[in-house]
Amino acid sequence: MLDLGAMTPQHAIYIPMVAMIGLIVGYIAGSRAVRAEYEKRRRRLKR
Repeated sequence: MLDLGAMTPQHAIYIPMVAMIGLIVGYIAGSRAVRAEYEKRRRRLKR
């Protein structure tokens, strides 16, 4: 019988790496959205 509850070293590395990549992508996407909104407001107030 396989022990499905055992955590392999690959699992211990894979999950944090996927989480880290998700955080990085989210940070980049969020910062771009904030920058775009800031520019939109700046242009609107400049008129």
